[in-house]
Amino acid sequence: MSDSDSSNSGGFRTFRQISRDRLLQEMLHAARKGKGSAEWKVLIMDEVTVKVMSCSCKMADITDEGISLVEDLNKRRQPLPALDAVYFIKPSRESVRQFMQDMSGKSPLYKKAYVFFSSPISRDLLQAIKSDQSVLSRIAALREMNLEYLTIDTQGFITDNDEALELLFGENNEGTRDFDRCIETIATRLSTVFASMKEFPYVRYRAARSAAMDSTSTTTGRDLVPTKVAASLWDRLMKYKANLLNFPQVETCDLIIVDRSIDPVASVIHEWTYDAMCHDLLDMDGNKYIYETTNGGRRENKEVLLEEHDPIWVELRDLFIADASVRLTDKMQTFASKNKAAQIKLGTREGQELSTRDMQKVVQALPQYRDQLDKLSLHIHIATLLNAKIKQDGLSDIGNLEQDFVYGDATIKELINILNVNQEMSSENKLRLLMIYVATHPEKLDATKRMQWMKLARLSGDEMNAVTNLEFLGVQVSKKPQSGVEKLALKFGARKSKRPLRRTREQDEESWQLSRFYPLIQDVVEDIDKGVLSREEYPYLKEPSGSAMHSSSPSSRPPTAPHSKPVQSMRTTAKGPGTTWASRGRASSDDGYSSDSVLKTAISDPKINGKRIFVFIIGGMTRSELRVAHKLTPQLKREVVLGSTNLDDPKKFIRKVKGLNSLDVVDF
Repeated sequence: MSDSDSSNSGGFRTFRQISRDRLLQEMLHAARKGKGSAEWKVLIMDEVTVKVMSCSCKMADITDEGISLVEDLNKRRQPLPALDAVYFIKPSRESVRQFMQDMSGKSPLYKKAYVFFSSPISRDLLQAIKSDQSVLSRIAALREMNLEYLTIDTQGFITDNDEALELLFGENNEGTRDFDRCIETIATRLSTVFASMKEFPYVRYRAARSAAMDSTSTTTGRDLVPTKVAASLWDRLMKYKANLLNFPQVETCDLIIVDRSIDPVASVIHEWTYDAMCHDLLDMDGNKYIYETTNGGRRENKEVLLEEHDPIWVELRDLFIADASVRLTDKMQTFASKNKAAQIKLGTREGQELSTRDMQKVVQALPQYRDQLDKLSLHIHIATLLNAKIKQDGLSDIGNLEQDFVYGDATIKELINILNVNQEMSSENKLRLLMIYVATHPEKLDATKRMQWMKLARLSGDEMNAVTNLEFLGVQVSKKPQSGVEKLALKFGARKSKRPLRRTREQDEESWQLSRFYPLIQDVVEDIDKGVLSREEYPYLKEPSGSAMHSSSPSSRPPTAPHSKPVQSMRTTAKGPGTTWASRGRASSDDGYSSDSVLKTAISDPKINGKRIFVFIIGGMTRSELRVAHKLTPQLKREVVLGSTNLDDPKKFIRKVKGLNSLDVVDF
């Protein structure tokens, strides 16, 4: 049992393109062209695989490959004995049992079954299928597709483990069945990424946090989560290497496994790009946005998906919100001046008699005009709404203070002042400020201060748990009692290792004050590319040998622009009178806000030929981190693929952190 070859002939294909091609070509098309295969088939999927399919393919794609009906494996279905069925299912005991029930006995539901498993099937389940002759005789194909991840972006995927943060970092979860099962599920689904890409990675992981802090710290199960996932993944990669057709026998790419503790700030800070602000400030369900529109004088709700099929969304998503607003205004003006139908519709030819040629141009342009104007109108509506929310909630002041905390330019005085002055600030924004403060100013909280902060911010004990529970993600929130030895060490200058410092990156003199922040994962990717990532903090699971000290030698790579300069105070960027979040010129391209679509550049640039860099974040990734993948791909000339257990927005992350333990106030 093996999946077929996925060659890269035909030029560069993105991560998402390869995933889509495998489902359509290697599975559905292969079943359609099988010997004696019927023209039309039924596609049957379970709860896991229906998500996998829907993230990569449209219904029209599936229909084009001969699928006339899509069914749910776990629901009652009408027998169709004249049709063949394609089963794309997870190799779980429940799904295999249901498949066998469908195809066994004298009256099976379908004529023949083409069976594709999303991940490797166990020997006992495979033997169960083989031992039932009535089922075996009706199987036309039995393969492991090894594709059990969800593509959420051209360069992003998740393993759909939304509870990973709670299960792996929650209090008293270490060693439980749920803890171990979560590790195994993550490793299995992550391994199918490399089976699909035909990539064999150098596997590196973030070492236990306690080892980097001090010699007296106790290593917990939470500290070892990246280590455990890396080890479990390696076992599966070794099996692929031994048994999977066309799987590489030598390393072909880089993989770094980290967890959410690498940068808790990125999960709660206000990210000022269009994509992040949409998911942070709008009431969205995943990528679905519902808004009210007027049609023929009637008000109705319209549902849209903010996804990569919309070219305007792709162009705007990584832009700073003010840049996105300016870009939209320019687009509307350009559209109105160049589109014949738009000129007439918008009154630019008012009072002039239309010629026959004019009428023909209107008819020819109108369908395109409607589609383009709908998209432009949608994004102008969204940008206007976002700008209104920014002003209404005073987010520019909040955002500047957040970033001042990150770069060491603000203290508790500024925090107390904004909480006193802005009495109407939402509880969520208060929590985000407090969480960023404790993450960047360790060991500042004790029982007395906790009560003071709760009173000042008017937060409940449950809400305050979101702050104190950052301890579970490696943040030294509360003050620790010091032994005599530790006090003596501090007296003579010895200090504990601090959390990683964010480099202050060079910016244009007129750069947005609120565009300073970037996720720490960017430093990790750039250091991997340069071959300078610390082996102590990020060890290899298997050390490279000889000349293969790292998979991408800096000397063989195209030169890249300098990324950083020594850390300095951001107060050198003056915030003069009247300065606002929108007070600057065009953002510098080094910040990822260039005028060209990053996606377009990445796909069309023939120089993207270096080895892929995969980064996997356990416990949830952010949209700012996804932006790093978009930004660095054309810069490094290597496709950067970002994966995680799930994709979180700040609201979801705060809700999860609140539930990491059941401690009450007296414990602090």
